[in-house]
Amino acid sequence: MFKPLHNYVLLERMEEENITAGGIIIPDNAKEKPSRGRVVAVGNGAYSGDDLIPMSVKTGDIVLFAKWASTANEVKIEGKDYVLIKETDILGILE
Repeated sequence: MFKPLHNYVLLERMEEENITAGGIIIPDNAKEKPSRGRVVAVGNGAYSGDDLIPMSVKTGDIVLFAKWASTANEVKIEGKDYVLIKETDILGILE
């Protein structure tokens, strides 16, 4: 499997609902890419001088990430699509 370096996180996108709260069905070509994902793998963390700052997320966490994350990279590993982002582009963990 893939192991991100430093403060990178590998995410598997989670699909959003196809129907709005008002009952309107959203066609596939009008949907935005989901900004929710499951953490598949994490790096060891970032360095500040000689100190390692550990990651705040762990494998299996469900997170929200910035839709227009500046570091988002779409990657394909073993035929499956993932998103590789920096931890700082994660907005929060869903509990």
